[in-house]
Amino acid sequence: MSQQRNGPVVVGVDGSESALDAVRSAATEAAARGTGLRLVAVFTPLPAGTRHDLGLAPVHRQQVTDTLREQLESAARVAAAAAPGVAAETELRTGFPAQVLVEESWTAALTVVGSRGLGGFSGLLVGSVAVAVAAHGGSPVLVVRGDRAPDTGGPVVLGVDGSPAGEAAVGLAFEAASRRGVPLRAVHAWSDVHVAPAAAVLIDREAMETEERALLAEQLAGWSEKYPDVAVEQIVVRDRPAHALVEESARAGLVVVGSRGRGGLTGLLLGSVGHALLHHAQSPVLIARP
Repeated sequence: MSQQRNGPVVVGVDGSESALDAVRSAATEAAARGTGLRLVAVFTPLPAGTRHDLGLAPVHRQQVTDTLREQLESAARVAAAAAPGVAAETELRTGFPAQVLVEESWTAALTVVGSRGLGGFSGLLVGSVAVAVAAHGGSPVLVVRGDRAPDTGGPVVLGVDGSPAGEAAVGLAFEAASRRGVPLRAVHAWSDVHVAPAAAVLIDREAMETEERALLAEQLAGWSEKYPDVAVEQIVVRDRPAHALVEESARAGLVVVGSRGRGGLTGLLLGSVGHALLHHAQSPVLIARP
């Protein structure tokens, strides 16, 4: 079922280049969806009762909030340049960035974050805020990878695994491909690496691949009729899903996956494939909610 929903596109702003990439993508998404844009910055106050407080807390608060408001104004200008005519509002909230953005996501059509903010360490491929929002967000979450400019020209790559969140990802992927006017590459990866060596010789891999192709076709059934403008390529590979999708991301404009696959543990809100893509994908990643 499609996850199209009302509400603005929400994007986190922190002054980093990664966040500005996210703002550009968010503005473009808002324009394509015909919805508003909400730019959110978060002020995190100093802990109460800090020892040796010399009265600097009010000064610190004013300096930081002034900087955040300037960052919001700058981000609004970036959004206006990326998508003229999109109605944008700015909001400065108090709290912790991940918690605030997760709260915002519950009334959003889409939540957009950069892959790494100002707090990121050199060499850290994805920030803690991006991971937290991707894992706990109440709307689909778009994580804009900061290692290259957002790309809308390549195909949409869809990871298909038969899970409830994977089913939701199918609808999002078709919607995205249709809006962008690009083809859809539906990828289903399967592996027999966990089969005991003694049993491996008894496996009919050709029969297994036929079964996996049938699963992929079943997952896509009906969507091509709903989106006849989207050219679909069905790809079945014997590989680890995370590896296959990271490889596909090198040529993709967007990779779409569910928040948790068939092998997900109860309570694990973001599966291993999602984690791998957030850390290693070479394109933006859209996480669908189940």
